[in-house]
Amino acid sequence: MIRVCRPVLLAIVIAAALIGTARTRGAGKPNSVLAFERLTSLVGEWKGTQGDTEIKLIYTLTADGSALMEEFRAAQSVMVTMFTVDGDHLIATHYCSAGNQPQMMTGPITDPSARSLAFTLSRVTGMQTSQDWHNTGLTVTLEDKQHLTQVWTYEHDGKKGTNTFHFTRTR
Repeated sequence: MIRVCRPVLLAIVIAAALIGTARTRGAGKPNSVLAFERLTSLVGEWKGTQGDTEIKLIYTLTADGSALMEEFRAAQSVMVTMFTVDGDHLIATHYCSAGNQPQMMTGPITDPSARSLAFTLSRVTGMQTSQDWHNTGLTVTLEDKQHLTQVWTYEHDGKKGTNTFHFTRTR
């Protein structure tokens, strides 16, 4: 009897351990936190160009790791974008040299390992008129550990446009 029960008991213990592991994994970090952690892999320095203008990006974690700061440096212009987690999505607030602050957000994060994160305009502060130049969206694509693409959409005087930037890690 003991010989027959021992394998059954062992199977029950293993099954209970596997169920416990599955529950722990399911109760882990939300997808938005995992996506933010993936975005923090950008920490460091990046270089790109737009036309003849050299652009430098510097990514730094701040606020005890709860915010990722991007410094965009081109010619005489310096702008900052702050990336944070908010519930099931991410927020990007851009402090623009145009003097406004578009806040953009992703939809609910369903795949935290996706190569791209698409942010769309949720609100903008600091505009004098609705015709002022302002960003309306940002897509960040992590091509690989050394290459990054950003596609910014904007609106000015009722016209829409896009700026695409390709960056290579330098540090």
